[in-house]
Amino acid sequence: MVKMIALYKHPEDKEAFDEHYWNTHSPITAKIPGLRDMKVTKIVGSPMGGEGKYYLMCEMYYDSHEALKTAMKTDEAKASGKDVMGFAGELVTMMIGEEVDA
Repeated sequence: MVKMIALYKHPEDKEAFDEHYWNTHSPITAKIPGLRDMKVTKIVGSPMGGEGKYYLMCEMYYDSHEALKTAMKTDEAKASGKDVMGFAGELVTMMIGEEVDA
């Protein structure tokens, strides 16, 4: 499994962020062809205390690197990318990972 990971820093207006994320962005992203699963984690704290650096993490799962590359070329992925840059461009860090057995 390969996954695209989006880490979001804390937005100034969490209510507006949540409204857009859940009602606009997530439905756009969920339509990306080849997306096998999408898991969202709300970060609730840090082991060091306080709220921590990040607010939200989204993991989007694909069968392989090739499947991810193919998906990123679709109109749906382009729409998702355009949307995230519009509402959270300064907050989001994107990365690609592979799950491994420990």
